[in-house]
Amino acid sequence: MDAELSALPESDPLGLFAGWFAEARAAEPNDPDAMALATATPGGAPSVRMVLLKQFDAAGFTFYTNAHSRKGDEIAANPQAALLFHWKSLRRQVRIEGELSEIAPSQADAYFRTRSFVSQVGSAASDQSRPLDHRATYLARVEALADACKHSGEVPRPPYWTGFTLAPSAIEFWLDREGRLHDRRRFTRTAGGGWTSTLLYP
Repeated sequence: MDAELSALPESDPLGLFAGWFAEARAAEPNDPDAMALATATPGGAPSVRMVLLKQFDAAGFTFYTNAHSRKGDEIAANPQAALLFHWKSLRRQVRIEGELSEIAPSQADAYFRTRSFVSQVGSAASDQSRPLDHRATYLARVEALADACKHSGEVPRPPYWTGFTLAPSAIEFWLDREGRLHDRRRFTRTAGGGWTSTLLYP
């Protein structure tokens, strides 16, 4: 049976991810860069939400958010996190674990400027994750900020709107197989910066 053979190479998980991500961008109908981000409080209470991967390189996986949000508070208190990509059309998953670190302000500035004016306004006007009395309150703040910035066409990046990079310490690839005889390989970062890997039972 084809399912008896592993299609997952034993080395270079970052290269394997790059290949799978390129295929997902060509095949997934919606948001191939969407990933579940799991964070936790110092006491271990977890929370998870979807965010978008905005950069991927040897340093890790970068996304942007409001640092005053629930996830921002949890990251500040406990930088250990996990990511999950699920590409349904390809029947593949990638799980990534590691530590988060905040990017440089200049990098956050550069990315913020690439966003549309409406997205800039929406982010700057939001007290993300905080209680909101009425949606009209938020929309009024959006309108007021848009009016204040419409002449320049650019919204100043709030200092709390920033990015985080997850440096992977472990990456696991999951490939769907017929009869649920799935293919799984887990890579673990070594002290020297390389990788070891092993297949896992499905």
